[in-house]
Order: sequence, then C-alpha cells, then structure tokens
Amino acid sequence: MEDNNQAHDESQEQNSLLSLTDTWSALSPDERREKFKELPRTEAEELFLSLKTHDQAELIMEAAPLEKRSWIRLLAPDDVADLIQEMGSDYRDELLALLDPQTKREVTALLAYAEDAAGGLMSSRFVRLRPDMTVDEAITYIRIQAKTHVETIYYAYVLDSDQKLLGVVSFRELFSAAPGKRISEIMHTDVLKVPVEMDQEQIGRIFSQQDLMAVPVVDENGIMKGIVTFDDVATAIQEEATEDIHKLGGVETLDAPYLKISMLEMIKKRGGWLLILFLGEMFTATAMAYYEDELAKAVVLSMFIPLIISSGGNSGSQASTLVIRAIALGEVRGRDWWRVLGREVLTGLTLGLLLGAIGFIRILLWPNRESLYTTHYMLVAATVAASVVGVVLWGTISGSMLPFILKKVGFDPASASAPAVATLVDVTGLVIYFTAASLFLTGVLL
Repeated sequence: MEDNNQAHDESQEQNSLLSLTDTWSALSPDERREKFKELPRTEAEELFLSLKTHDQAELIMEAAPLEKRSWIRLLAPDDVADLIQEMGSDYRDELLALLDPQTKREVTALLAYAEDAAGGLMSSRFVRLRPDMTVDEAITYIRIQAKTHVETIYYAYVLDSDQKLLGVVSFRELFSAAPGKRISEIMHTDVLKVPVEMDQEQIGRIFSQQDLMAVPVVDENGIMKGIVTFDDVATAIQEEATEDIHKLGGVETLDAPYLKISMLEMIKKRGGWLLILFLGEMFTATAMAYYEDELAKAVVLSMFIPLIISSGGNSGSQASTLVIRAIALGEVRGRDWWRVLGREVLTGLTLGLLLGAIGFIRILLWPNRESLYTTHYMLVAATVAASVVGVVLWGTISGSMLPFILKKVGFDPASASAPAVATLVDVTGLVIYFTAASLFLTGVLL
C-alpha cells in the first residue's frame, strides 16, 4: 500500500513538473521564482537543466550566493560559458569564483572563443583514448571517465601524447571488437572535424548532411579542443533562424522571449527599421510629385498605383525570402549569383506576363469600362499590363540580387528584408509605371 502511495506521489510530482515546463514561458518572473522554489530538489534540478540559458540566468540572478553556487555547479562547462555570456561581463568574475578549479579553467578557455563559433559551442569533456590501448583497457578507462560527466558517450576519440586527433571509435564498434585488439586497429582515421573558428551555421549544415551526434573541434595544429554535440547545434540553429526571421520582418533581434521584452525595448527594436523604411517611402511621395502633371491629365492612372507597386513589392519579397533562406542553408553561394539571376529573370518575366495578362483582361471585361477608364481603355489596359510585367520583373531581380550584394560587402543577407525590398521597389515601380504610361498614352491622354 505504501509503495502504491509513493508511486502515486511521484506520478503527481512528475505531472506537476511537466505542467510547469509547458507553461514556463507564459509565467511572469515572480511566478517563475515562486513555483521554482516550491519544487522538490530533484524536480527543480531537472527543470533547471531543461531551461534555456536566458531562463537559467533569470533564476540565478535572484538566487542567494549559496544557491548560485549550487545551481551553477550542476551545469557542464560549455553551459556555464553560455550562462556567463548571457548574463554579461559584470557577472563573469562572480560566477567563475563559484566553480571548482578544474571547471573554472575549462570555462575560462571556452570564453576565449566567439559565442557563435565552434569553440564557443563545444564542450571540453569528451571520451579520450590512446591508440595503444586494448579494447578491454579502453572499456575500463571509459567507465572511469564516465563518472566525470563527459558530454556524450556515443564516440571515443583517439589522441596521441600531444592531444592531436588520430581517429574515432563508436561505442558499438568498441563493444563488438575482440578484447585483445588495439584501439589503433579498429579506429577510423578519416575523421570529420571542424576548426575552432567555424561559424555555427556551417556546423549546423554539417550535422544535417552527415547525420552525426557529435563532431570533434580542433585548432590550427590539429590538437583536439572539444566536441560539439547535436543538441548544442540545434539550439544555435534555432537562435540563428529566429534572428533571420526577425530581420526578414524588419525587426532587430529580440534578446528575450516576446512577452518578457519591455514596451520601451520593443519600441526601440522596431522603431529603428520603421524609421528607415518610412524615410525610404518618402521617395515614393517625391516620385509621385514628379509625375503630378501626368496624374492631373490622366486621373485614371492613379487608380492602378497601389496595384502596380504592390505587385513589385510582393514579387521582390518572395525572391529575397527564397534567396536568403537558400544562402543560409548553403544551397547557393556568392559565386552562384549569375545562376540565380538567370532563374529569377525567367521566373519574374513569366509571373509578370501572367499577372499583366490578368490585369489587361480585367480592364477589358469590366462593366462600364469606358466611363471608368475613358474611351481609351484599351491603351490604359496595355499600360497597366506592361507596367506589371516591368515592375514584377524588376522586383524579382532586386529581391534576389540584394542578398548577394549585402553579403559581398560584409552585411548579413537577412538584412535584405521583405519590407526593405518592398520599399525599394515602390519607388522604382512608379518610375516604370509612368514610363510605360508615356509610351502608350502620350498624345492620347497625356
């Protein structure tokens, strides 16, 4: 009976923990701290280790000194390094002082690398073997290493006396090999490894292409410094994708969950881009003022301005989004710009002809077309159709090429956001529209 009650209590506690994990992001900071303190130690540790770095930092900032020491020592060195980078340099010395000497040395070494590079993502705790070990000796040695909380035990890495990477052995191969065999006989020497300075996006592509659980990180001398695991990369890729999505929407990257950003900070994050886009749209007003006489002579032209410029903006936004994503995934590189240009010219021309034909037919078949579009409705339809073709083609070219230009000059291609491309095409779209109008309507309406 007591066993049943204990099992029931454990089940309730587990359900409570799952419920808290699911609702954590929706809770206020005060509610999080209160519910976290109510958890038994075991469940609190489980929750703490499952939280994102930002949420861990929020809890540690409010913890008492002894509690800080307790919680930070639960984390692996690479997670501690992430926590210090999240909390800022002001907390660096305080947090490092809470660690044991060995972990402190490991964390300090990790902090020397960029946060978004392999060195900043890696863990320095991995299974090391010597090439002259027997399989039996290696298994015994791994049992000892496992007690030091190595990051992963999927692979064992074979190093020489200078810590240079010689090969890798999977645990499956290790346990299926004859006990007396040397590690040098069963290890794979053709090891996929990454340099410490490699960007996290490139590492993410390697993981997705090779289907690996971990990859070794080496310096310029071939000395192994650590491993990057799949879960580390998954978190980094999510952060990169979030950053790109924010940029595509014309927003500065949010440093915290949406509901945790203060109103003032949200205005700052969004206001900068809106101001830039607003100033850009002022050129649209300038362009319309330039063609004021044409508009006065043919008021019918003003009816189609929203149609024309929105078509160009939409096509440009589509092209920029597709190209930015292709660049991020490594599907296209800088030298592929001419291939992208060729595809987008054909695509833009085809889409422009399709939309232009629909606009042309719409004007011809619309009831009361003569009273709405004058007796020269055929020429007005031709003007609209030609303008749509030109604007969609130009929007597609602009949207697809702008990411390449930004990357060439050292900016993030994601900065070629949909709003930025739409603003650019709005201005040029008016020029294309009124140029087509002058070709078809001079001497008739103009």
